[in-house]
Amino acid sequence: MLFTCAPHCSDPAHHHDTSADAAASHRPESYQPRAAAATKGKTGARASVAPGAKKVVKDRGGKFKVVDIHCHYLNPVVNQKTSHLNAAHYDPTVIFANQLTRETNVRQMRDRTPKLTGIEERIRDMDRMGVDIQAVCPAPYHYFYFTEPDEGASLAREVNEGIASLVAGHPDRFVGLGSVPLQNAELAVQELEYAVKKLGLRGVEINTNVNGLNLTDPKLGLEKFFAKADELGIVVFMHPLGFTHADRLTNHYFNNVIGNPLDTTIAVSHLIFDGVVARHPKIKFIAAHGGGFIAHYWARMDHAWGARPDCRTVIKRKPSSYLEKFYFDTITFDPLMLRHLIDRYGADHVLLGTDYPYDMGEEDPRGLIAAVKKLPLAQRRQIEGLNAMRLLKIKT
Repeated sequence: MLFTCAPHCSDPAHHHDTSADAAASHRPESYQPRAAAATKGKTGARASVAPGAKKVVKDRGGKFKVVDIHCHYLNPVVNQKTSHLNAAHYDPTVIFANQLTRETNVRQMRDRTPKLTGIEERIRDMDRMGVDIQAVCPAPYHYFYFTEPDEGASLAREVNEGIASLVAGHPDRFVGLGSVPLQNAELAVQELEYAVKKLGLRGVEINTNVNGLNLTDPKLGLEKFFAKADELGIVVFMHPLGFTHADRLTNHYFNNVIGNPLDTTIAVSHLIFDGVVARHPKIKFIAAHGGGFIAHYWARMDHAWGARPDCRTVIKRKPSSYLEKFYFDTITFDPLMLRHLIDRYGADHVLLGTDYPYDMGEEDPRGLIAAVKKLPLAQRRQIEGLNAMRLLKIKT
């Protein structure tokens, strides 16, 4: 069975104008973000497109490709093999969820299975969204950090080989990001080398904690993992799976809505304040969901660093100078917030993402980017694909 805890799913069933130079796109008529509606005329609106209009962008010539940096694949063979592990028992998105949330997740997983585990519907959805290439990473339920190290390493290997097989079958549409068993640093290093050097994956996806421990917790000893990632100069895509101490977040799907960006904020903060980013500058860290809360509220940590000695025990420069080295996907759901990311960190540090195929994903990623008013075409193309092509070493 698929895990009943799956928290998100999306169905991009509407059609868009996906030409490279389209000035705007649209969302379903029912979608009216409060902030965007309140600032209409200031931030840019999404123009409507004639029903049924679409263009399969994989046929576009030239060197520019639209790349989705944030999308998931659930390996059905691994999923069936691990059904006895009762993964939901270790999953914060299940533990801290009320009955309605659990029922909704079960229903969504039932409806979205073909998108999450298959290829044909995925490619049709990519074509409708105007996406040339997906950087496919594992569904977060396939981290398997809760298992014994040897079993976790074996499962990570199967997950990675499954993604490599998917990429090999459609090399013009997919590149892969793998998984590593972070519950054991030595095995994580071994699997990272195998995934990158043998399977040709372009990096790895990691959770924002390991069984409730911070990524910099000495008990994990992950410094050697980060050192290897730095040596390889790869992408490390940080994707949360809820917040691990979420007793107050059980209603209203809050352990996703609040918990995901909160756990990302904690993880990124530790990587900065504990010196990982300073020591390993060649890692291309990508923080999912628009960087969580920290990307938009960085000044408080800068103030603390200047005001208190306990915030200056490791790093020598203000924290935001290290945050500026991170990359962020576009999953902000609002042109104003996306504009803020671009203005604060630069168009070269923002990448198109959808969180496909979950319902907390962005159904019209190019429309969102186009809705950022007065965004130059050169910057739009950076965000839509050129940045990802550079980080993931995608060649045309």
